[in-house]
Amino acid sequence: MTCCGHALTRRDWMWATTLSSAGAMLAGCAGTRAEAPAASEAPLADATALLRDNISIDVHTHAGANGITSRTARPSDDLARQMRAGRIAVLCLADVPDGPILGRNARNVLVALRTPEPGFLYGYHLDRLAWVDELVAKHGIRRALTVADLKAAHAAGQPAIIVDIEGLDFLEKKLERLEESYRRGVRTMQLVHYTPNDIGDFQTGPVVHHGLSPFGADVIRACDRLGVVVDVAHATADTVTQALRVSTTPLLLSHTALRGSRAQGPTPLTERQITPDHARALAEAGGSIGIWHFFPSLERYVDGLKEMADVVGVDHVSIGTDTASTPGLFSEYDHFPRLVDAMLRGGFTPADAAKVVGGNYLRIFAAATG
Repeated sequence: MTCCGHALTRRDWMWATTLSSAGAMLAGCAGTRAEAPAASEAPLADATALLRDNISIDVHTHAGANGITSRTARPSDDLARQMRAGRIAVLCLADVPDGPILGRNARNVLVALRTPEPGFLYGYHLDRLAWVDELVAKHGIRRALTVADLKAAHAAGQPAIIVDIEGLDFLEKKLERLEESYRRGVRTMQLVHYTPNDIGDFQTGPVVHHGLSPFGADVIRACDRLGVVVDVAHATADTVTQALRVSTTPLLLSHTALRGSRAQGPTPLTERQITPDHARALAEAGGSIGIWHFFPSLERYVDGLKEMADVVGVDHVSIGTDTASTPGLFSEYDHFPRLVDAMLRGGFTPADAAKVVGGNYLRIFAAATG
């Protein structure tokens, strides 16, 4: 196939087709702005070009209400469709092993409502890995295990996932379970979530280990040996500080915002936000911090990215939406180019936007997986 006298690769044709569809969709929603197409379309063209030329990654997501954390929805073609429409190349798709035992207490805080019987959370985790297997086998999604996999998927214009786990509560001091998860394709592992475990303390729970436990240190060493990104989201500052002493590769903190974020505004998630010192400790060791999507607008979200970049530098900020069933900016990924557009209009250079949209996580993933 040719265009303007130049041969088009399959990748170029797929990107061009998506760009045409995205432009038509936005023109239909523009209202009076349609009278000035040059002003409104050029930034979107810049955003879609950036996504075409760079690997974009949501470093923490559950893929919406019908995603991996749904207990009723089967895998479908919908996620691949959304990713293609939104030009997002990669999702770190996060299983939540303690999901079945979580609920809200009288303070409206998510907690474990019961102590699970031995092996229950592990069984649930294996079920979710089978869900991923079906998604990959039948519904147009690649599973990426290496940087080469990510590059190949992006070059082919095919959506990809990095399999993620939010909380290693299912280990029950059995490192062989971690190794089995790795064999099943998991490449990002978050240490703690909302359920007390043997690994370390989490932000919304009681202090039990005063940071990272000896077993938690063994878990990080095992992740380093296998080639897994360690995610310290939900972990207390002490847990993060001690994890940094153990890990031989940069750490990810996949979904949060700066403590007291003016861009996010009043939120019940204050305990899950992190202080500047917490953020700097992770960044100084080469890590990156994902900003979730619980902001009132795309413009305010961009301000939230800037708030964190002002503290740690643009080389240490990522997109980590935490998309699930709760309301946020990205219940679906169809409109992802609008975020990149907002970043470019909001003062990010194309090079810096490319880092935040995917490059910073890609560096961490490369360091971990070798």
